[in-house]
Amino acid sequence: MRSIAILIVSATPCLAASGPFLSLGNTDFIVLLSFLLFLGVLVYLKVPGLLLGLLDKRAAGIRAELDEAKALREEAQTVLAGFERKQLEVQEHSSRIVEHAKEEARLAAAKAKEDITTSMARRVAAAEEQIASAHARVEREVRDQAIRVAIAAARDVIVDRMTADTRARLIDEAIDAVETRLH
Repeated sequence: MRSIAILIVSATPCLAASGPFLSLGNTDFIVLLSFLLFLGVLVYLKVPGLLLGLLDKRAAGIRAELDEAKALREEAQTVLAGFERKQLEVQEHSSRIVEHAKEEARLAAAKAKEDITTSMARRVAAAEEQIASAHARVEREVRDQAIRVAIAAARDVIVDRMTADTRARLIDEAIDAVETRLH
């Protein structure tokens, strides 16, 4: 019982630093020496240099991934611009088709009033069907290509960086976002 009391008294902070500081009996001095020895071992083993090297390597990897993502984005923008040009060309073509149908209707009016009604109805319907089908086809192609490019780019970046659970969640979110923007 007496040894427990001595142990408790010797462990109290007020008695820990009694006596001269540069004594092996002073726990503050022992803790300081242990800490300095620990720091010395870390420096001797070059741990700070290793940590900095690992951080630099990680930063370079992230920088490379960002550059790749920028390149993929620029490529996707180029593809999108190409499809937008295609859509404008189709719209111009459809305008020419409508103008051509109207001109033929005017020529048919000179022949007879009865023929113009039936002829114009058929040709306008055909032109509208061509416009609708051409517009639907181009829209499908643009949407399908944009989806393929976005999914491929997202898949490449995500596969390299994410865990399986995070990959699945991010892919689902990206697909939903692409679908809502294209519709």
